[in-house]
Amino acid sequence: MKFTRADFPAKFVFGAATSAYQIEGHSFGRAGSTHWDTFATGPGNVVRAENGAIACDHYHRWEDDLDLLKAAGFDSYRFSTSWARILPDGVGTPNEAGLDFYDRLVDGCLERGLRPALTLYHWELPSALADQGGWVNADIPNWFAEFAQVVAKRLGDRVWSIGTINEPWCVSILSHLMGHHAPGLRDLRAAARATHHVLKSHGRAVAALRAMGQDNLGISCNFEPAQPATDTPENIAAAARANAIYSDLFVTPLFHGHYPKLAMEGLGPHLPDGWENDFDEIRTPIDWLGVQYYTRAIVADAPDVPWPSVAPVEGPLPKTQMDWEIYPDGLYDLLTWLAREHSGALPLYVTENGMANDDEVLNRAVNDHVRADYIDAHLAAARRAIADGAPLAGYFAWSLLDNYEWAFGYEKRFGLVHVDFETLQRTPKASYHALAAALTAET
Repeated sequence: MKFTRADFPAKFVFGAATSAYQIEGHSFGRAGSTHWDTFATGPGNVVRAENGAIACDHYHRWEDDLDLLKAAGFDSYRFSTSWARILPDGVGTPNEAGLDFYDRLVDGCLERGLRPALTLYHWELPSALADQGGWVNADIPNWFAEFAQVVAKRLGDRVWSIGTINEPWCVSILSHLMGHHAPGLRDLRAAARATHHVLKSHGRAVAALRAMGQDNLGISCNFEPAQPATDTPENIAAAARANAIYSDLFVTPLFHGHYPKLAMEGLGPHLPDGWENDFDEIRTPIDWLGVQYYTRAIVADAPDVPWPSVAPVEGPLPKTQMDWEIYPDGLYDLLTWLAREHSGALPLYVTENGMANDDEVLNRAVNDHVRADYIDAHLAAARRAIADGAPLAGYFAWSLLDNYEWAFGYEKRFGLVHVDFETLQRTPKASYHALAAALTAET
């Protein structure tokens, strides 16, 4: 790779990220049922109806996985806590086995000199709460704040940071309007209410954690900046709608206390009663913003399809295994836009960036130089953004391990480390070795 630590600010944090349901093995440790367990059984929802029951068995193999992080020279491990592992019924009495697991994990990070970067929620809603409407239920901000307090009471004295919700767009729009993730709804009213309740839950959790003395709090939002397929007025307007419903939908309320006007055209009629009065809570100050970037969108006007009436157009650049266009310049554009239009001087962290690739182990090695090139190009874009004033303070590669990739089951491989899902053997890939060489190089 064409960088060393000396090319970044002195305190810049390098890490790798995972999430609980995708790697832990949810059948272990008396974890409660989640809406993903049942969503995966529905016809056509998940490739081969696969679930996270075993995943990467990180629950038992976490020490070896942390050793991989340390050996690569990473500074931090971004992981998530499973709500249903800690509170099997979503509320009430905690599962001590679940809390004990995260105790061991946090202590293991600290023993290896890794900063534990905890995310409270990465999509595995307890089934008991899904039965009551989940993110559509107006009570969920209280449920989520209670969960946050349980976690912080046990782990808050040792974690480096706490993020509330991972990719709120996926929790609300992808899951309640587009139907691709649990609970699999295609309902504009449900999506509007889930969007608002996600934001309220974030704000309420941050306030509850502040009251406990917790600091270094934030949220990680995903972005897919949209560009018009052509410069016609119709396609330019379509790109503006796409950006309003994707890139602006959460940062505008978080930093400015209102919804984007173009998003309100679809969501506004379906927001819950009294939504206008909730922005003081939603805007509860945070210490950092997580930025998740994989690709851009190219869109065209699609007047014959429902709101937001946009259609994707294939881009000209090389694609990943997910068929996502590789567009590093988009990360530069995103980071500088966020600082200029929304977050100002607030520290930004790239909390996810990476690519899926059809990796194979050949002669006990994985040649994924395309991933190494992807990461290197995006880190170059990040350096340019820093040079132009973006307050970027860290970068987390997605993901440490090949894992359960939600609706794609175990087919799409994002890991720096290959996982054989039959034997669970770990094999560090060429991208892992390239990153390790860059991070541990003498400067």
